[in-house]
Amino acid sequence: MPEPGIYKKLYQIVKWSTLAALVVTLVLVLRKSPAPNIPYDANAGARAEHKFQAADQAKAAGQPSQVQLDRSELNSYLAQNLQLESQPATSAAAPQAPSSSSVQFPAVSAGAPNADPAAAALSGSDQATLDQVQSTVKDVKIDMDGDLVKAYVIFDYHGKDLSLELDGHLTSDNGYIKFEPVAGKLGSLPLPQSTLQAAVDKMMASPENREKLKLPADISDIQIQDGQAVVKYK
Repeated sequence: MPEPGIYKKLYQIVKWSTLAALVVTLVLVLRKSPAPNIPYDANAGARAEHKFQAADQAKAAGQPSQVQLDRSELNSYLAQNLQLESQPATSAAAPQAPSSSSVQFPAVSAGAPNADPAAAALSGSDQATLDQVQSTVKDVKIDMDGDLVKAYVIFDYHGKDLSLELDGHLTSDNGYIKFEPVAGKLGSLPLPQSTLQAAVDKMMASPENREKLKLPADISDIQIQDGQAVVKYK
């Protein structure tokens, strides 16, 4: 029969191993992953605006049209049109087109503290909406590789800036934006695909959130193709 001292030693080993694992997890979460290297182009934003205007004119003339944005154009367009926590609101009107950043925000939320940092940052409150989540976002960068969209988000979580990476496939389904995650990181901590999918499923379960991902009436599809965001008009 094992001596009582054996159980005590096992308990100490488990306790300290759990503590060490928690410390490592927190260190990884708090350590930001490097942002994607998006080439800067001072004219990218103007090109994006021109492409949307040309597509609107073609549509008005009854011609099929689509907009293709490379990563510089897409990031410049997002920087001009997204209302982030670190940016003052502007009154200038801008063309409203769906962007691949629309699906990152549900994954970052300033919900109640949780024993699991990754789960806490990804799950949030059952009542969270895209507007509430967006208010915590400070910076968004989008990279594209083949048919993958790679989102990099900096957000405030209880006063601490954290980074979140999401890789996935962006498509549309019955007039709604659809995002299928394949990989992700919270800080430098890799996240299981099951955790990412559960977060997306939870967000889509809310009718209010789902309606915010509805494509404009004149947009038929949005995809990532050959490293470019392709917006197709009806």
